[in-house]
Amino acid sequence: MQPWNTFVEGDNLDVLPWLAASGERYDVVYLDPPYNTGNPFAYRDKVPGPRADRHRAWVEMMRPRLEAVRTVMTERGAVFVSIDDHEVARLRLLLDDVFGEDCFVAQIVVNLNPKGRQLGGGFATSHEYLLVYARATTACALDPSSPSTVDPRDFPLTEDDGRRYRRLPLRNTNKKFNPVTAPTMHFAVYGSPETGRVATEPFAGATEIKPVFGDGSPAVWRWSVALIDERPDDLVCRWVGGALGRRADIFQKDWLHEGRRKKLRTIWLASEIGSTDTAVAELKALVGHLFESPKPTGLLQRVLETMPDDARVLDPFAGSGTTGHAVALHNIVDGGRRTCLSVNAPEPVRPGSNADLAGYTRVSEVTRLRLRAVADVVGGGFVEAFVTAQNS
Repeated sequence: MQPWNTFVEGDNLDVLPWLAASGERYDVVYLDPPYNTGNPFAYRDKVPGPRADRHRAWVEMMRPRLEAVRTVMTERGAVFVSIDDHEVARLRLLLDDVFGEDCFVAQIVVNLNPKGRQLGGGFATSHEYLLVYARATTACALDPSSPSTVDPRDFPLTEDDGRRYRRLPLRNTNKKFNPVTAPTMHFAVYGSPETGRVATEPFAGATEIKPVFGDGSPAVWRWSVALIDERPDDLVCRWVGGALGRRADIFQKDWLHEGRRKKLRTIWLASEIGSTDTAVAELKALVGHLFESPKPTGLLQRVLETMPDDARVLDPFAGSGTTGHAVALHNIVDGGRRTCLSVNAPEPVRPGSNADLAGYTRVSEVTRLRLRAVADVVGGGFVEAFVTAQNS
């Protein structure tokens, strides 16, 4: 069985061309690049012009790496990039240029610090961003929904056989859809509020019901005649009250079932995916408090939920190894067969940092240490790969 986690030590600008030449392709690419917050970043590429222009230098550092990432992605793949306010505008334009504006999927707000940063002036920043792009819009396998956000409390009703459900109006509540724009969906349905029965043909005790909005104006149904005939037991007729007085209406029984998913919003809360504090605790439990601001595994697990469970995952800026850790955890959760290749340059740790004080000299040492610990504690195995560096 292929190990869930593989690690390569090297500059991603050397490793990515090697992967492309080797025919390696990945379905999920997650990048957490240096954020250009004033500290020197470790990737010393040759950038023409004055080094004082940090924004330009950062973009020129990222461009060839994003171009290389695109070459190693499958057609069904998606790329997810974490970034903060310092470079989000430039990164969005850069991703539009490299992947194409039509491949933009979402700009997600990630609430990693719910308390907000208290140091410095201005507002207490509590968020970062996650930019999402498809490799190819028509073939992308991304499903912007998740099973973990489904709340059983949203399904308060119980059928006689124990199944839980909620009632949704069969009427289309969007006024863009009406008898003018969707004439075939405006028709009479027959129902009995006493028994709950619904049919497309009259029956004894039935009331003729046509879809209307709350103000009485004509509406349309969400289901066709054929679908109503196919699934009458998933519908129920009930009395409702409102401005028009008591009237009969039709509702769908929306079932809570195994494997159900809920569409994800574009704000991800720390209460759902974890925070910087929980990320520090996760790392500390495995190898010690070696990073000040790693990403929580919950963030990466949510990313993984949107893609197939056999996805090949690539993290070119692996840092503390959160992505590989999340892959192992999520494989345990859902029985998936994901694999992850983590890449990190032998960049020096920051002087005075926890990693430095613990005796580590390179960030890649921490990456390797964590992924080995993940294999020991979570499972899935770990191997280190070695590539022949090639400059492009």
